[in-house]
Amino acid sequence: MTSGDDRSPPRPVAVIPHTHWDREWYLPFQTFRLRLVALLDELLPALEADPAFAHFTLDGQLAVVDDHVAVRPEHEALVRRLVTSGRVSVGPWYTLPDEFLVSGETLVRDLQVGMARAEELGGAMAVGYLPDMFGHVAQMPQLLAQCGFDHAVVWRGVPASIDRSAFRWTAPDGTAVRAEYLPTGYGNGARVPATGTELVARIDEFARRHVALLGGAPVLWMNGTDHLLPQPHLGRVVTEANAAQDDYELRVTSLPEALAAATAHDTAAGTVLPTHRGELRSGARANLLMGVVSNRVDVRIAAARAERALERRAEPLTALLLPPGRWPAALLAEAWLGLLRNAAHDSVCACSADEVVDAVVARYAEARQLGDGLGDGAVAAHATTVAHDGPVVMNPAARTRSGLVELDLLGVDAPAGTQDIEVRGAEAVLHLLPSIALGAGLVAELEYLAQYRGARIEVVDGPAGDPGEVIVDLVRSPAGQLVTADARAVLEDLMAGGGEPAGPRPCRVVVRQEPGRRVIARVEDLGGYAWRGWRPAPLTAAPVAVGTDDRSLGNGLVDVVVDPTDGTWVLTDDGGDTATGLGRLVDGGDVGDTYNWCPPDADAVVDRPTRVTVEVTERGPLRARLVVRAAHGWPTHAEGGARVGLIEVEVVTTLELRAGERLVRVTTALDNRACDHRLRVHLALPRPAAASEAGCAFAAVTRGLVAEGGPTETALATYPADRFVRAGGLTVVVEGVTEYELVSIDHDGAHELALTMLRATGWLSQGPMATRPLPAGPVVALEGPQLQKPVAVRWGLALGGVDPWALHDDAFLP
Repeated sequence: MTSGDDRSPPRPVAVIPHTHWDREWYLPFQTFRLRLVALLDELLPALEADPAFAHFTLDGQLAVVDDHVAVRPEHEALVRRLVTSGRVSVGPWYTLPDEFLVSGETLVRDLQVGMARAEELGGAMAVGYLPDMFGHVAQMPQLLAQCGFDHAVVWRGVPASIDRSAFRWTAPDGTAVRAEYLPTGYGNGARVPATGTELVARIDEFARRHVALLGGAPVLWMNGTDHLLPQPHLGRVVTEANAAQDDYELRVTSLPEALAAATAHDTAAGTVLPTHRGELRSGARANLLMGVVSNRVDVRIAAARAERALERRAEPLTALLLPPGRWPAALLAEAWLGLLRNAAHDSVCACSADEVVDAVVARYAEARQLGDGLGDGAVAAHATTVAHDGPVVMNPAARTRSGLVELDLLGVDAPAGTQDIEVRGAEAVLHLLPSIALGAGLVAELEYLAQYRGARIEVVDGPAGDPGEVIVDLVRSPAGQLVTADARAVLEDLMAGGGEPAGPRPCRVVVRQEPGRRVIARVEDLGGYAWRGWRPAPLTAAPVAVGTDDRSLGNGLVDVVVDPTDGTWVLTDDGGDTATGLGRLVDGGDVGDTYNWCPPDADAVVDRPTRVTVEVTERGPLRARLVVRAAHGWPTHAEGGARVGLIEVEVVTTLELRAGERLVRVTTALDNRACDHRLRVHLALPRPAAASEAGCAFAAVTRGLVAEGGPTETALATYPADRFVRAGGLTVVVEGVTEYELVSIDHDGAHELALTMLRATGWLSQGPMATRPLPAGPVVALEGPQLQKPVAVRWGLALGGVDPWALHDDAFLP
């Protein structure tokens, strides 16, 4: 400092009191909720009573508020007063999500629901607060800008090329926000010392250590960390710090005010911020924890199915097919609430206690059940309005599609252009109902029985046999109401007494199933969200057939040939493109944790089966399937830095080819009885690749062959693929977000694409380990991440310049 009039003004230090609140993590939600309630029971009255306690940031997520006021409803008005007066910041998120493991629409809803709830309480914090996400998707600047935000706050994922704590972060569409990088995370000022002098010393040490990044910019002092309670002596210590020196001016404030001041400083100083375009997935400055993508593949699949049920079926179909008065707003909101609670990064990333992951899976199941039920109900209601005497088919996508449908038909003969899946003969099942009043209860009972049996009610005759006995036939029908008008008229006559006194009567219900079959048929060129009555028609696409050797499939567009010696296969298309050695299973050790993969010191990689069988389970002409059963001898577990033991595990790969399609559908299934390992499918590329392109939220991102690591994490070029990844002339579609890596790299590029089918580990976190020197969370042993259960992963692949988005729809959207 200089003296007199030349003295520089004190450097601003924005002190941001906050807590980072993981709803559930190494402990279950309700356990953490007890702590949350205690925190807010103390914090909220203290804020109102003490004006010197200027501000508190509630972690940028509204779930913190809702989880509290659900058991302290009397505090909602207090929260509203504090937010309205600018003493507390809430939102904009509902939960702080992982950006890569949920869909783009889930990110939008997270912001939408969070901001709407914040408005009820006085307004959302106008900052894209991203403090602990495990990297950031490319389109996040666009999402934030569309919400009206100019600023983001980030920690993980910032590359070494960014040499300032603030930078312009640009989305693929060109939209940019100012991003504030937190050099040591969201807790650089977590625990306030006892005196102002000690606080100044800490701030000074931080500013000196990060001078290359900070320059002379204002210091952001994040006074909080994971589940940290507020520190009541903060105001006193800040006052002491300001009185003790004139190098820094400390002020307890909010993030919006701090970032506005930082922007004004940039402008006044003429600072030109560095620019970064696209996703933030570097481990140069902080560990990215990229292994969460592969740690619980069952959670990845459950998330995708629940999101697809809501986004692609329930919402569009109920909006299009139901009258406005039947829009199921409350049920959809309930389903979305489950998804948003699961979107929290420690929840969807499954880097949590087994109890937590069990709850996550249950919430996904409930959301999927609601989504599927609402979508099915909308289609069923609409089908009754279609003037057609047979099945009605519908396309739930926005584009025109062709493809296979499954139909239940009556009769003993297979219609033209169909393929049998199941053939049923006639049967009759006797059900004895107790004596009940012959009234509305009987109709309800019959409707329930008909629904259970998949039948339609027809009353064939009235009272017959013994007096008071009613015989009702339930005749299976492919369409129509459960109780037809004629049947209801007869039942109403019986209810009226039918000449006999009304009252309880013994009822005998005969369920008769007529001969029928379940078939598949190909539907051609059905418009987006359109429907059509189905009628039999000859197959126009070239049929799919099984080769004479029973180990190959072909449909005129592509051919698949399985090698019976190792279970791999060759894919060739009609343009001459070929990929050989597809489907090679490679199993290696994993002594890491839910956050990071780590190979053992003495790994034993198994990449050849001990025996292989190939069988045909469907022969066409619309769909054909080969099942490849490969037995592998894997070590049972890792011990002392090496894989030990031996167990035989059979991996069953189902290859499916359909008439008129270039997509080969694949299911990889096994009953996993080995621990501490990673199983990957290696796919040889038609040509070497220098980069991959993969789906993510509202974008496709290009990634090179190498990743950027740092002192806290080894660089690993394993990446998440949302819906698809393509490289070297091969496109792969995946059901849930899937980890992939380009491997077998030489001077020409990568020659193989590796997809992770599962990664089994026994630790929430541990350390040190070869790929990460420090723990990423509590060192806790777990059973769930070992995935000792049946696992089935659905995926598919195609050659050439196919549309990956359409290919994914064809594979996973019926």
